[in-house]
Amino acid sequence: MSASPTPSWTLMIHGGAGVLTRETVSAATDAAARAGLDAALTAGEAVLAAGGAALDAVEAAVRVLEDDPTFNSGRGAVLTYDGGIELDAAIMDGRTRAAGAVAGVTRSRHPVTLARAVMEHSPHVLLAGKGADVFATEQGVEQADPDWFLTPARRAQLDAMKADPDNWFDVDMKYGTVGAVAIDTHGHVAAATSTGGVTAKRWGRVGDSPLIGAGTHADDRSCAVSATGSGEFFIRIGVGHEIGARIRFTGEDLQTAADTVLGEVQALGGTGGVIVTGPKGDAAWSFTTPGMFRGRADAAGTRHVAIYGDEA
Repeated sequence: MSASPTPSWTLMIHGGAGVLTRETVSAATDAAARAGLDAALTAGEAVLAAGGAALDAVEAAVRVLEDDPTFNSGRGAVLTYDGGIELDAAIMDGRTRAAGAVAGVTRSRHPVTLARAVMEHSPHVLLAGKGADVFATEQGVEQADPDWFLTPARRAQLDAMKADPDNWFDVDMKYGTVGAVAIDTHGHVAAATSTGGVTAKRWGRVGDSPLIGAGTHADDRSCAVSATGSGEFFIRIGVGHEIGARIRFTGEDLQTAADTVLGEVQALGGTGGVIVTGPKGDAAWSFTTPGMFRGRADAAGTRHVAIYGDEA
């Protein structure tokens, strides 16, 4: 009798894509980002290496990134035009395609955990604004004072942007989003994404991150995807679902599907990146910006973080 294959798992994470080069990223930010990505990999890896579920792993990894002010999610999220915080997140389970999402929440320390509560403890997929905040308190999701999320760096970014009347919106999308995708030892995939949106957003703007099939997607029949970038364009393409559909119906590999769909986004005028895992343990990342905060770990011992486009 032949030996059964060794159970394998893969975890991919990102901390946003955009104008990230060695000239635009300070040495301090470079070091902080790499440390934060490494910590997120450690959290997700601990779940997967113990035989845990991909869903638990992506939540664990994203929670670490939500607490890290280096990234644009949770503490350290970018500010709206009025100087407030509006957080979006989503999570999806590839086993059943169950999903939960929130948009415009203001007090949940870990929006990804609130999104999971929507998935598991409500009949809905997406809750927004004041109602989502009420649901969070009813579910006992940890809350934080709005001042806890604010950082001097984000305040300075907003002030600088508002000082230039021709550049009041973060058109470069350079502060990104955070996300994770995973395949567990049971062959199931999951995805999670969390963001503060774009600097100086107005009128309750919501991007692709909390929209299932756009910035977040997971399906055991194809792949799990978490996206970051020009949300309006990712919504129009339906990036996550589109990548999954190409894999499922045309047999494309993950890298080809991701590159092709991001090419479609770019043709419309948008930029960004994605991380993708598949039910066979394969994984890919793709981005059309100068850099993307990203990392990967797997059961074979791979452990890698990177920022710039010229890194493997």
